[in-house]
Amino acid sequence: MTDQESGRRPKYQRIADELRTAIQSGAFEPGDRLPGENDLMSTYDVARMTARQALSVLRNEGLAEARKGAGVFVRTFRPLRRRGIPRLAGEHWGGGRSVWSADIEGRALVVDQLEVTATVPAGPRVARALGLASPEAPVCVRSRRFVLDEKPVLLSVSYLPAGLAEGTPITEPDTGPGGTYARLAERDHRPVRFREEIRCRMPTADEADRLALELGTPVILVSRTALTEAGVPVELNEMTLDSASYVLEYDFDA
Repeated sequence: MTDQESGRRPKYQRIADELRTAIQSGAFEPGDRLPGENDLMSTYDVARMTARQALSVLRNEGLAEARKGAGVFVRTFRPLRRRGIPRLAGEHWGGGRSVWSADIEGRALVVDQLEVTATVPAGPRVARALGLASPEAPVCVRSRRFVLDEKPVLLSVSYLPAGLAEGTPITEPDTGPGGTYARLAERDHRPVRFREEIRCRMPTADEADRLALELGTPVILVSRTALTEAGVPVELNEMTLDSASYVLEYDFDA
């Protein structure tokens, strides 16, 4: 960026750029307190709103977090690297490991909110995704919130045709080793292909509350459909991710 281009940027962005560079260089380490509004006002000769906006930029990017009554600190939370392809490999969940375990690198991922409904009408959207004959067709719904390092990072809702889940641990809180996909495989409905659609938007009020999001932080929406060898959809999983907590990684051959 040229000096002229830099000069056209709002002051709060230029301040945020300098603070970001300091964080990335290690001048401010995880857990360090960043200069407060008063410090920035004095250093850069700006109004309080400008200083506040600069700190908000870093918070929205997931680089900093506010602590009530203490100030703004360099974020200590290490983002998850969501490896889109290895995490769904059959040998992973087929070996009794959770799909989610591929993301956390030995850290403790906890489900602190869980609701399982064995039978509920699919509705038009889910019925289309699962290829069901009617919106009234029954599905099993598994809704979960995942917490890592005491921070909510993911909301996940899975929909499966009720007939596939009936009589299996899929309708119970604990689906057993390998999770839902291992149980489907045991019923000769092994998922062998997955399709993911990814988009971003601002969160709803409920999503922002359940994920404890900083104001202005968007969410990543991942909608995954699992299909059998015959191309039959067996699960729709809709995930809402805190964008500041995730890096999406896709590694594949040309």
